Order: sequence, then C-alpha cells, then structure tokens
Amino acid sequence: MKHLLLGDEAIAQGAIDAGLSGVYAYPGTPSTEITEYIQLCEKRKALSGDEAQGKIFCQWATNEKTAMEGALGMSYMGKRALVCMKHVGMNVCADAFMNAAITGVNGGLVVVAADDPSMHSSQNEQDSRFYAKFAMIPCLEPSNQQEAYDMMHYAFDLSESLRTPILLRVTTRMAHSRAVVETMDTPREQNLLSAPENTNHFILLPAFARKNYAELVEAQADFLQISEESVFNTYTKGSNLKKAILTTGIAYNYLMEVCAERSLEASVLKITQYPLPQALIDQIVADGAEEIMVMEEGQPVVEELLRGMVPSTVAVKGRLTGDLPRMGELTPDCVREALIGKHTPDSRFAIPELIVPRPPALCQGCGHRDMYAALNEVAAEHEGAKIFGDIGCYTLGALSPFHAIHACVEMGASITMAKGAADAGQFPSFAVIGDSTFTHSGMTGLLDCVNSKANVVVLISDNLTTGMTGGQDSAGTGRLEAICLGLGVEPEHVRVVVPLPKNMDEIKQVLREEVAYNGTSVVIARRECIQTLKRHLKAKK
Repeated sequence: MKHLLLGDEAIAQGAIDAGLSGVYAYPGTPSTEITEYIQLCEKRKALSGDEAQGKIFCQWATNEKTAMEGALGMSYMGKRALVCMKHVGMNVCADAFMNAAITGVNGGLVVVAADDPSMHSSQNEQDSRFYAKFAMIPCLEPSNQQEAYDMMHYAFDLSESLRTPILLRVTTRMAHSRAVVETMDTPREQNLLSAPENTNHFILLPAFARKNYAELVEAQADFLQISEESVFNTYTKGSNLKKAILTTGIAYNYLMEVCAERSLEASVLKITQYPLPQALIDQIVADGAEEIMVMEEGQPVVEELLRGMVPSTVAVKGRLTGDLPRMGELTPDCVREALIGKHTPDSRFAIPELIVPRPPALCQGCGHRDMYAALNEVAAEHEGAKIFGDIGCYTLGALSPFHAIHACVEMGASITMAKGAADAGQFPSFAVIGDSTFTHSGMTGLLDCVNSKANVVVLISDNLTTGMTGGQDSAGTGRLEAICLGLGVEPEHVRVVVPLPKNMDEIKQVLREEVAYNGTSVVIARRECIQTLKRHLKAKK
C-alpha cells in the first residue's frame, strides 16, 4: 500500500506496523504529529470496531521524563514502546534515558528525538546524536520518509536483539515534509506480556549497575559491526577517488538534488546508522581520498569525530571549516555552493520578494492578551518590577505590543527564576507560566517557593490546553487550584480570574493585593484558548 505521509506520520505508521503497544510523549514541535497520528489511528480503529491488532496506549504524558519512564515500564513487561519528543525534551528525560542504556530493555524501545536546526520553534540548535553517543547506544537517522518507515521495523527488532534502547533522530524538514511511502500489508502482532527473567538488570543498585555497564561497554564492538554491515549505510565510488562526500540523514537528499543537475565525480558515503562505520571510512581512505566533505544537518558531530578516524593527510571539510554554514539548516543552495565553490542561487529555493516577514503574535481574542495588559499596568506601578516568562504561546508576550517578559530560558524556569530574583532582593517578582508548562515542570519550583516563603506572584495563564503545539490535552485541567493548595500555597492566596476586558479592574486589583502580600501567591487567569474553543463549538454543531 502507498500513502503520502509526513516524516512524522511515516514514523508513526512504521511503529504501528511493527507491533507497537504504547506511545509516550509530550507535545513539542517538530515531533507532535507522531503521537497525534497514532491517536487518530486508534480513534478510527475504535469507531470501526477493528481491534484485532490490540489497543495502543497513546495518552499524552505530563513531561518527557515521565514519558521515558512509562515507556521503559512497558518495555520491562515485554511490549514494544515508542517515546517521542523534540530535542530539548531529551534534556528533560536525560536521567531516565541514560539509565535505560544501563538497564537495557525487554520489549523493543525506540526513542524519537526531533531536532530543530535554525530554531524554527525552539530555544537552541542542540543535536540529539550527542545523546546517543553519550549513552553509548545505536542511533538511526533516516534520509527520507520511506527510510523513516522502514527504520521503525528495523529499530524495534534491533532493540530486542541487542536488548538496548535505540535513538531515532530526525530534523524539522524530515518531520514536516511529505513523500510517498510504501507500507506493509499485514502489521506485526503486538508482543505478549512477559517480564524479564533477570530482574536484577532493572535494579540500578551500584553492584548491579557496574555489571550492566560492563556489558554495555562490551557490546560496543557489536554495535559497530552492525553499523558497518547496515543496509542503511552505503558507499558509492565516484570517478574521482581523491574526493569524497560523507552525508547523514536528510543532507543526503540535498546532495541528490544537486547531483540531479550536474554529474558528481566524488565518492559518496551515506550514513544513516551510528556508531560511525569505521570500516567504510577506512575504505574511502584506502581508495585514495585526500579530501572528505561532511554534510550533516545540525552540529558538526560527524565532522569532529572524523578528524580522529582518518590520517592527518586527509582534509576534512564541512561546517567547522566554513565550507558549509556553521549554524542553521542546510539547503540545496549551500550544498551546491560547497561543491562548486561559488554561490549560485536557484530560483526554486529563493524566497520571493512578494513574501513579507510576519512576526508571530498572540491570536486576537486570546486570554493571554488580557492577562498581559493587566500585568503590565500593575508592574508599571512599581519601579524595577521583573516578569519571568516561560515556554508556550504566552512567550509572545515578550514581543510587541506587550514587551512584558524580562527573561525566558526553558520549560518551568519562570517560577524558580522569579524565586531566585526574590531571594536576591528583587521586588516585585512575577512569574508567568501556562497550565501545561506548570504541570510539566513548574510544580516543583512552586514547592520551592512555598518552602522558603518566597515573595513572588505566580500567574498561571490557564487556557485549558497545550496551545502552542496545536491544542493537545493539558495534564492539569480542572485541578490547578488543588495542585497549588496541595503544594502548600495558602488558600486565600490562590486566586482565580477570568481574563476579559470587562474584568480588567478586578484582575488588576487581585494582582495588587497579591503583590502586597509578603509570601507566595498564585493567580490563575483562566479562559479557554480561542482556537480550541472554535473547534469545540464547531464539533457541537
């Protein structure tokens, strides 16, 4: 069967057809569509009554750490589990991810990290391949949608045969571009429930962990051999053996686009499975390569490693040498320039003058707008007031017309940064955080505030959804007051307001009262996201 699929959808369909039992994820662009596709397939399956392949667990997790831990628990019971997140989510789940490499797995466990070079919707350009090397586990990086689909079957089989998690890394262009994908006719059945016989492997007491780690180190030779023999790593000799090109992932696509325009004399080593296949690299050198151009999306991971794998007489070029841009995504244009040696812009990839840049802005009618309008007025009444923001739609409050945020670093940081500022003597100190981000990683910061009686005002802008990534369920909906009270905030200082222009005087008065209180306050500004409200009203018709 053939389907036109996004890269994310190809990954999801591949996982389903490989006998998936559960997907664990927190929404994050560009990974969100993987879980949404599986959820949609499950809804269709339930409506049709076709559940012959078994149900797939597909509820959003509270954050990436709990997602990784849930998937590890499912794997422990012999089932195949998938974990999905954007690259910065790897930081959140790092503790569980790194230790999963030590415990190993029972059922197949695949972790998908969707990197975002050029920072289309992210705080940084970090490269998740570093995490695979850090954890010493195999990594896959598809170069097209068909490979993304095929690699899911391969990854789950490989995970179970090696008893280790597998990292599959994609980037924004792979995740969000479409291509025809040929899928299998009959999906694999889900694994039966079966706990591991050696339970010590999953108990990381030092005595057990040392033994497990020794096994992981010993397995590195096997991981390398499998990579060297992988069908996903290919070496094609060129007519000029003195020059070679090493590509990874979607960079191979860009190279092929340029090759379609002009013949390529250099040899090409396509790498989409790691660790780096030493034998194939040695073959390039043995064939007489004097120069290797490395084309990789993201940071110069391979370029740096390659310098220690080839003789010093072989010139290694790429992002570090300036032959390719040091930052941002690769494009067919910059690949062409690196090969030809001069800039030759192609009209197919140039941005038309007709297109005018349009900075992002909060939707008209959004409750965040009214919250910021009130907050700015109250903050202006105090010289030097500081507002610490967080990750979500409301981060746009840093831009025109509000210019309300003075700092925004990562998920959950607003509350603890506001606390640290208050500890330093800052007054007033505000934190603005969304409902989904609060349950993701803001609750522990609020507990710190309560425990030290920090003089901060926390505004939870509750739009009843995870708005920034498309309106997924929010873990704390209907329970935010109970959570704040459970964490120890005084009941009289947990306040709820409705952010509407008609309520502006009330909202400002509540904020003034909480600024005057010497302690930790929480003001919940609750109004449904205007986009999800439209969808809900349409569904009722």
